[in-house]
Amino acid sequence: MPETMNAITQDALGEADVLHVSRIDRPEPGIGEVLIRVHAAGVNPADAMNRRTGIFSGPPPFVLGWDVSGVIAAVGPGVTVHSPGDEVFGLLPFPRGGGAYAEFAVGPARAFVPKPAALTHVQAAALPLAGLTAWQALAETAHLAAGDRVLITGAAGGVGHLAVQIASHLAARVVALTSGSNVDAVRALGADEVLDYRAVDFAEVLSDLDVVLDVVGADYPLKALRVLRPGGILVSTLPQSLAPAVPSARESGIRIAGLFVESDRVGMTALAGLAASGALRPTVAATYPLPEAARAHATKHAPGKVVLTLD
Repeated sequence: MPETMNAITQDALGEADVLHVSRIDRPEPGIGEVLIRVHAAGVNPADAMNRRTGIFSGPPPFVLGWDVSGVIAAVGPGVTVHSPGDEVFGLLPFPRGGGAYAEFAVGPARAFVPKPAALTHVQAAALPLAGLTAWQALAETAHLAAGDRVLITGAAGGVGHLAVQIASHLAARVVALTSGSNVDAVRALGADEVLDYRAVDFAEVLSDLDVVLDVVGADYPLKALRVLRPGGILVSTLPQSLAPAVPSARESGIRIAGLFVESDRVGMTALAGLAASGALRPTVAATYPLPEAARAHATKHAPGKVVLTLD
């Protein structure tokens, strides 16, 4: 293997044009770690946030990215769950363990699971961060059950389009909120009812829901309290947006949970199983070669996820 590799780095915080290709040292796997030859890396809003602010990694230089799909190139001491040559995908430890925008990445062995044959590397790289967020929110935090009524906001986005499929698989009654241009695409994912947020105020037409999964923030948490039943739960992927809703939630007997995704082998195994069965398919909005990471960050795409590819 080469001792150096191509990676996307930045020397300053800022807009997408700070991203550029650099030749840097290839990482070595330590105890309990694996070295992955990256075939594809997912692009997430957290990547752009870190690029602008360094909130997760500290000051530059650093390598962005948490979503990885690729092939095990080497294993560190003590690793027994993977071997060189295995195709795997997973989430590098969030938020401090980035480094996916590169030819090689190192992470904990148990953050990765075998890639289902039903998924390409591009599809697999679109799944970990967004899929784990949706799974941890619905299955593990809200304990969504068959027959529950759930509202999913941002239903065409990275987290939302996977959450719709997961909720449908769990036999919940899914109400999805999206823009009018994405209504048909979201309905095809398994939503029972799709609302165009530009045409309808969901707080005026829904009631007695068991769960709301919100990925939008702003005034949505307060609106969500108006549509949840007593004993229902609001799960937000933007915990910082929840403070204004806490007093009213207590008065109404509604639970609130703010979620930051965690790298998790159990959740990844569940996602891999759903993908292998055909119950979960990530939508890939666009792909870019690794050297065009800046263009991937600068261009808006929907629905689904953007993925960087490495040949």
